[in-house]
Amino acid sequence: MNSSKQTSKIRFTFDKGVTIPSLIFIVGVCIFSILFPVRVKSVLDVIKNFIFINLNWVYVWCVTIFVIFLVFLMFSKYGKIRLGTNDSKPEHSFFSWISMLFAAGMGIGLMYFSVAEPMQHYSTDAFSESHLISRAKNAQLYTFFHWGIHAWAIYGLVGLCLAYFTYRYRLPLSLRSCLYPLLKDRIKGKWGDLIDIFALCSTFFGITTTLGFGVVQINSGLETLKILPETGFIYQVIIVVVLVSVAVFSATSGVNKGVKILSNINVVIVIILLLFVLFLGPTVYLIGSFTYGLGNYINNFFDLTFNTHVYEEKTLPWFYNWTILYWAWWISWSPFVGLFIAKISKGRSIREFIAAVLIIPTLFNFIWMSVFGNSAIWIDFNVADGALSALVSDPDALMFRFLEYLPLSHILSFVVISVIIIFFVTSADSGMLVMDSISSKNSSKSPKIQMVFWGILLATLALMLLNAGGLEALQTMTLITALPFAVIMILFAVSLMKALVIDYRYYEKDLSVSTVPWSGEFWKDRLKTIVSFKTKKAVKIFMEENVLPAFNELKEEFAVNGIDVEIRYVPDTLKVNLEIHHDIVNNFVYGVKSQKRIVSEYMVADDNLPDLDNKVTYFPKTYFGDSREGYDVQYFTKNELISDVLKHYDRFLKIIAEESNEIFISSDNNYNQT
Repeated sequence: MNSSKQTSKIRFTFDKGVTIPSLIFIVGVCIFSILFPVRVKSVLDVIKNFIFINLNWVYVWCVTIFVIFLVFLMFSKYGKIRLGTNDSKPEHSFFSWISMLFAAGMGIGLMYFSVAEPMQHYSTDAFSESHLISRAKNAQLYTFFHWGIHAWAIYGLVGLCLAYFTYRYRLPLSLRSCLYPLLKDRIKGKWGDLIDIFALCSTFFGITTTLGFGVVQINSGLETLKILPETGFIYQVIIVVVLVSVAVFSATSGVNKGVKILSNINVVIVIILLLFVLFLGPTVYLIGSFTYGLGNYINNFFDLTFNTHVYEEKTLPWFYNWTILYWAWWISWSPFVGLFIAKISKGRSIREFIAAVLIIPTLFNFIWMSVFGNSAIWIDFNVADGALSALVSDPDALMFRFLEYLPLSHILSFVVISVIIIFFVTSADSGMLVMDSISSKNSSKSPKIQMVFWGILLATLALMLLNAGGLEALQTMTLITALPFAVIMILFAVSLMKALVIDYRYYEKDLSVSTVPWSGEFWKDRLKTIVSFKTKKAVKIFMEENVLPAFNELKEEFAVNGIDVEIRYVPDTLKVNLEIHHDIVNNFVYGVKSQKRIVSEYMVADDNLPDLDNKVTYFPKTYFGDSREGYDVQYFTKNELISDVLKHYDRFLKIIAEESNEIFISSDNNYNQT
């Protein structure tokens, strides 16, 4: 009886060092936002405004660096490296992969802002002096800018770092792993816990605020369709309970079932909705405006990227409340979206990952925003006589009011509500998966009840904040945390680059040049040399017993053939070279010098590797008169050294014999080798 109770006992996998501090901070901030929503928001607004006004350049530079860095990786030699072992294959089909990252990355926001943002840019006072046509062009341009490559570069950088270190280095799927090359084993301590706490809190706050605003839009849509009589709080409670329950079921079903199925369904519905609005609206105008808008975006890409509006004082408030707010919002969401993208991206190459994450969602966003946003602007100007512009302060209802001007508006509104609901569920279920992953350090044995816990906490706090008016305070808190995380993301990029350089060298490293002349004749001596590390004294013995005798024999033989050879040996610096002087062309130089090498800490500590007292070892390395890279010759015998010198001298004679090489072999390049 007792044994059966023990086996049925639920074993939670929460990591106390991450989960407890995170919950204290999450609940504490939410309680303050619920009890004192106005005061908390006013204090946080002061902090946010200070950051946006005085440190907006930090966001501009960071986001620019993210874009440049990812584009560089995509076209570089590192692009072929896989997110996993060299023979790993993707776990999901390309369509499912794109569907899931898209649903998690944009989701409800795309539905919320597809009409609202272009209309707000179109009607804002910041551009009121511009002609209506210029304002319409600007509305599309800035919407593209905010939802384009820059946004996905933020998500892509975090997702790439996480996927690389998780599947290539076999580290936990955790933000702390992204700093492994810089912090090494310290990521397992307090620094690592602090990074994960930040990621967990940021993820929770971001999802809570987004879901809160999503509930309001769903409620507004259901009222428009006459399914609900009003937008009261009691109906919002019902919506949240039903949808979070579905999200919990989806999350507990796993990525391969619930999340993937819902994401695939949603993308199909979204495409159908897009085509409906395209063909029911001003089709020719929409296709033409998209074509122009895409070219306008490409032409203005660098100006948009670096523009801080410092010379346009009237547009500065707009710049802070839109561009900088967006960069902060995407950055604050990047731990959640990045973790989810990484979770589904095993087996992709770096080039495939970056190209897909940057280009495909961006292009779809552009098409979506052009169809909905430009339709709304065209209708406002030609049909509605400014009625839609007048609703920009009510973005929850703007989408549904816009649909009323299209044929089959009732059906379209119903489809929009369906899409928002599924986006709500996919954002919630992927968020639960990510939060459970962070709080359990990516444990594969987490009980499903942990998903239920995160779902209940999300629903409860979102509703309490919605009822008390504290969602905006929480949103502001999330935006503030984006500043330090932007700096951390720069460190992620540095860490990733450092790891990629090592990775590429490791797999591209060929057999040592010094092993080329080997035969089995001296294998016992060579094994002894391989498993013993050199001191300076050992290198000096090698110089005097192998290198100098080899050079002296060569000097004697060269003299027999009428060629003068000079040998220089500097015992203090452990440097010896053989030089053949020429009047017209470069001197031929073949030298050997002592070279220091730093050994990894793992090799020092490993009992099954050669004994080593410290991290510094020495070896004899060749150098040449033409500054070519030398190589280790510690395994060469005297005769092999003689053979190696002759190989290089033969190369030297062939090079100076070619007329095309005259520019490189002038005697002006001779210098004294000491």
